[in-house]
Amino acid sequence: MAEYYAKFRRGYPPQVFDALQETFGLSQADLVLDMGCGTGQLALPFASRVRAVVGVDPEPDMLRLARRAAEAQGVRNATWVLGADTELPALGSLLGKRSLALMVVGQALHWMRHDELFRMAAPLLRTGGGIAVISNGTPLWLQDSPWSRALRSCLEVWIGTPLTATCGTSSRDRLRYAETLRSAGFDGVREMAVEYRDELSFDELFGGVCSAIPADRLPGPDERDALAERIRRAIPAGEPFTEEVRVTMLVGHVRVGDGGVS
Repeated sequence: MAEYYAKFRRGYPPQVFDALQETFGLSQADLVLDMGCGTGQLALPFASRVRAVVGVDPEPDMLRLARRAAEAQGVRNATWVLGADTELPALGSLLGKRSLALMVVGQALHWMRHDELFRMAAPLLRTGGGIAVISNGTPLWLQDSPWSRALRSCLEVWIGTPLTATCGTSSRDRLRYAETLRSAGFDGVREMAVEYRDELSFDELFGGVCSAIPADRLPGPDERDALAERIRRAIPAGEPFTEEVRVTMLVGHVRVGDGGVS
């Protein structure tokens, strides 16, 4: 799964990092934390914009490939930490209070206790800093296109259950996250978005699907060609496969003047 994630998981356009840098006043003096960093799709692009980035993930293979990507890109100010969201207070004791300018969380947030995470992060954030919850478009099998609907039907037959989980990407998910940020004491909670069109080859589409399948459900190497052929026969013929991507950034600033968030 990690190899597919590193190679095929959709990255983020520069406008996302431009918007977050402006919103939180990021500079070369700042530290950014990427919680649930995967193979570094969010953490690495921040590296040239700040003093340092810290990526945290509970999967050793994800961090191994993140380190490899950092080395390939010549990124020397990224640190990779094996850990879960529940261990944020321990990480904070090493970093120090008010040490972070920004904590970003991508779609891994749907695996976390986001209410606890937001409360635990607040004491680590500097004045003017905050949290950004980033949703990187709709899952490939939940989009409004003929190929996506065919893909979903194919995968539902293969898995044996309806695919309805939005992985934290729906408007309902974002509303829930926004309400929790406000409840945790964050101010100025709002949503920003970047939209663009992308075109996928079949290999990119199949790789994107495999990047989202849990490791314990991912077919073995000798079975993947059969799954790929099954999907190829199910979806409309002809490449590329066009998707409309909407990257959303739900942001909230740490409250000023009360010594943190209660």
